[in-house]
Amino acid sequence: MYASLAAFHASWKYESDSTRKLFDGLTDASLLHELFPGGRTVGRLAWHIAQSIPEMLNRTGLAVSGAGEHDAVPAHAAEIAAAYRTAAASLSEQLSTKWTDATLSETDDMYGETWPRGVTLDVLIKHQAHHRGQLTIGMRQAGLVIPGMYGPAKEEWSAMGMAAPE
Repeated sequence: MYASLAAFHASWKYESDSTRKLFDGLTDASLLHELFPGGRTVGRLAWHIAQSIPEMLNRTGLAVSGAGEHDAVPAHAAEIAAAYRTAAASLSEQLSTKWTDATLSETDDMYGETWPRGVTLDVLIKHQAHHRGQLTIGMRQAGLVIPGMYGPAKEEWSAMGMAAPE
């Protein structure tokens, strides 16, 4: 649970930058790749990540701009990346102007449960990281290069003059 907006903003900057880097590696062709037969596609999963920011935080009374919960998956990777950027920036702006540290202990009905807003922000980051991990697998399966997030990706080790660990 976040107890301060400053702590959330620091985490959000890193996490949203990591997601932006990942989305920048998507291609239009990769959006159609299924993670497993009959499962979500890379495009659907990336779109879900983008949609989740306004969907989740607007339940708290904020007005986060971005993709609608029921909007169709775009056919172009650039549209998904742009929608994500809009939502991530809008969230930061909304929190900076509408909430205070004291607001983080207020509660909202979230999916039939009562969550403090500091928990909602924590869930948002963990939800995004969870799906981002799934997305990296789908992107690798689709033949894309993955950027490192919490350490170097396979391809980044050689740029550092080192062999990738086995």
